[in-house]
Amino acid sequence: MSTDAVLPVRSCDEPELAKVTFAVVAGGALPWRRRKGRLEVLVIHRPKYDDYSFPKGKLDLGESVAECAVREVREEVGLRISLGIPLPAVSYEVAKGTKVVFYWAAKVSSEAVADGGEVDSLEWLSVADARALLSNAVDRVPLDALEEAFAAGRLDTVPLVLARHAKAKPRAGWTREEGERPLATSGKRQASALAAMLMAWRPERVVSSPWLRCLQTVRPYAALRELQIRTAPALTEHAAARQPAKAAKVLEKQLGKAKATLVCTHRPVLPVLLSVLRSRSTAGAAVALPTRDPYLRPGAVIVVQRPLDRSDKIVSVEIHEPFDD
Repeated sequence: MSTDAVLPVRSCDEPELAKVTFAVVAGGALPWRRRKGRLEVLVIHRPKYDDYSFPKGKLDLGESVAECAVREVREEVGLRISLGIPLPAVSYEVAKGTKVVFYWAAKVSSEAVADGGEVDSLEWLSVADARALLSNAVDRVPLDALEEAFAAGRLDTVPLVLARHAKAKPRAGWTREEGERPLATSGKRQASALAAMLMAWRPERVVSSPWLRCLQTVRPYAALRELQIRTAPALTEHAAARQPAKAAKVLEKQLGKAKATLVCTHRPVLPVLLSVLRSRSTAGAAVALPTRDPYLRPGAVIVVQRPLDRSDKIVSVEIHEPFDD
């Protein structure tokens, strides 16, 4: 799958990227570790191309770009990663046309093992040695960003994922309590796809509006990870309209925790929560935050990354949509 992919919007990417049609879409990561205070990055050798690069590959059918990046790293070098900060996407010409690769940083602690097929060898290298070894000059772009983030103390991060609930049954035809309005059949499929996509960040904490359509959106992921769903009544449409400060306080509390967190709410509540995210974001990160209603499509998420030593400060922003058939 390539041209059918819904591409993420990320604060690290050039705005012009959204205007280009790509023949091939790929995802990958720069696995990194700290050794004796020094940054090391994993570089692979691919015998088919006889080149040195980073783990990456094309999307499978039904995959988001984030899922693709995680899968490719697992398949090529045996590492089970969670995505850290996004790194600049790179594009270049291939036989089919223009190819784009979306990269992320991925902190790892286990050992990598070449798959023996697409990858026949790998090395942990300093940034300088990796830069000299890379075959494709464009791969130095995400590497430079990785080094810059490490030097600035914003590479070791924890994510917070803000989700708009999946597609619900139409409001106009609903005659019972608003809080009991469930997901539509397509919304249930979105929730299932969202659960798979969220595994790219692996939230350990799930906080949701107690209204049914939000709970149904996060239940597939919570069940997958065997996590408890914590409800926050302040995140419902009615409560946030009456007391927006309480809805903001819920998100502020989660931003203060050094734990990967998923928060699910409703479209009318998003302006309040986006104000909180904007107030905590660096100028470079804030550019990716949506500014116009409806802010997010049903089932879509905003992923923000915060340095572990200052978990309330946002250094990157991404918007993702799960695969929707």
